[in-house]
Amino acid sequence: MGWQKKAKKLLGCAVFREPFHILTITLLSLLLPLSFLLLARLSTYNYLLTITSDPIQQPSSSSFILSLFLSINPAILYFLVSIVSVVTLIHGLTGKITLLSESPGAIYRPGLYTAWIVLCTLQICVGLGIEGSIAAGMFDGSGFDIQRSLLCRVIFFLGLHETMIHWSRTVVKPVVDDTIFGAARDEKWVQRVTIALSYGTLWWWRLRDEVESLVFVAEAKIELMMDLGMADLVGWWLYYLTVTIGVARLVKGLIWFGVILLCKTVRRHSTETYEDELNKV
Repeated sequence: MGWQKKAKKLLGCAVFREPFHILTITLLSLLLPLSFLLLARLSTYNYLLTITSDPIQQPSSSSFILSLFLSINPAILYFLVSIVSVVTLIHGLTGKITLLSESPGAIYRPGLYTAWIVLCTLQICVGLGIEGSIAAGMFDGSGFDIQRSLLCRVIFFLGLHETMIHWSRTVVKPVVDDTIFGAARDEKWVQRVTIALSYGTLWWWRLRDEVESLVFVAEAKIELMMDLGMADLVGWWLYYLTVTIGVARLVKGLIWFGVILLCKTVRRHSTETYEDELNKV
């Protein structure tokens, strides 16, 4: 009877393990688009501090978390997000460079340790960023009314989604798989759908209206003949790098669709030719 109880207990744990696995991967995958949102909020906040003379909007020096966020945290975020974006673009163009192996099986330990470091660092930065942004009033709903073209928004949406998927498959998933199951697991369609729906919700809720501050601030400072900071340049570059990733994904999708249509046309033409020859015989 004892072994039956243990078997039922293990079975119960296995039932909840798979949903927990999917939920964990989804939440950690959203760290990347959340990083874009935080960087956009920070760009907006610094721009408003630059053009306003209201001393009330100046950050309080007594807030250690806010001071740490405004001095160190953005630089780390820019660096990590830039690395992931560049690797995603190279992988999308060549298919040869990944942060970790995407194939199931044994996990490469040195790469796994690197993934742990990158994942924990980004998680801490996003956590500090949310705390610091709330303390600074960055999440009070204020922002710029930016109206860019629908095509540009769609391409950026695709590029950020592609970057998030690459981040999820090469960094998040190996870490979560090793922690929960001790080995790599095949990616299931439920996981893909959950991540896509979560990303779409975040995009509709905040990202679509605020992430364009990354490029708007740099362009506004140029029009106002103001000096551009390093963060402004990196934010502008990061935005258009993501757009480039979206363009690459769109082109690959169109090529894939064209190849399918071509194969169907050739197959139908071959079938018709074969039937004509049989009719002649």
